[in-house]
Amino acid sequence: MDFERKAPPLAVVVMGVSGCGKSSVGQRIAAEYGMRFVEGDQLHPAENVAKMAEGIPLTDDDRLPWLDRIGEEITTAQKASRGLVISCSALKKTYRDRLRQAAGGRLAFVFLEGSRDLLLSRMQARKGHFMPVSLLDSQLQALEPPTGELHVVTVAIDNALDDIVALACKGLGGVAVKGGDNYAG
Repeated sequence: MDFERKAPPLAVVVMGVSGCGKSSVGQRIAAEYGMRFVEGDQLHPAENVAKMAEGIPLTDDDRLPWLDRIGEEITTAQKASRGLVISCSALKKTYRDRLRQAAGGRLAFVFLEGSRDLLLSRMQARKGHFMPVSLLDSQLQALEPPTGELHVVTVAIDNALDDIVALACKGLGGVAVKGGDNYAG
């Protein structure tokens, strides 16, 4: 019997609130598929980083230029027929739709979901990150879970990193998005 192996999506956004593990999981997914990984936090305008470091939540207006930079990264990768995994909180459906539009629809999301207590403990344990623990609740309030949206894989973060990555990759295989011959970056 001949089984068709589904190719991974051309672009994957690893999403969720601060402390959920977007960077760790995103790097591992990218390595699994031979794709490039981009740390979305590095695309924030300096003003956004300064606001967050001061404990001031970002507004929609603050986030739009950042989302557009992430969209540009996705578009550039797709024009080059290269795979991309990028981390981005993508808290609201309108943000995800903006990224989908930039990607021409060839985009999947991995939503890393966890309890406030687990997220809080992870944020308290990390060193040198600009995002203070005090902003966790504002992110949780802004979060619109992507329940029912197309091409979304939801993975609970109360598993070991290897298990989270394995579950994400398994889910991505099930939501593969057609988009080009060369998925390796």
